[in-house]
Amino acid sequence: MKALAGSIVMGVLLLFVWERADIVRVGYRIEQLKARKVVLQREQDELRVKVSALTAPERIAKVATERLGLLPPQPGQVILVNAADAMPGEPALSEVRMAKHERYWRKP
Repeated sequence: MKALAGSIVMGVLLLFVWERADIVRVGYRIEQLKARKVVLQREQDELRVKVSALTAPERIAKVATERLGLLPPQPGQVILVNAADAMPGEPALSEVRMAKHERYWRKP
């Protein structure tokens, strides 16, 4: 009888110790994940700033003219189309800007 009671007490103690060790292990894992979250949020903020800088209209215009050799459309290359003159059955738009199909880049 004493052996059975001793086994039960030992089992309960082992269960208690195992449960505490598991709680500590999960706590460490939570702290690791929190630290990783902070790092990823910082990286996300840096990437948002980078995207914002790369998509700035001024930068795009500069790259278009300097690297790609594109030019703004010349007078007469942009045609305004009135929605009333559009095809019947088409959804009405107030105004559509359309460029003529010509080469817009500089020749080397």
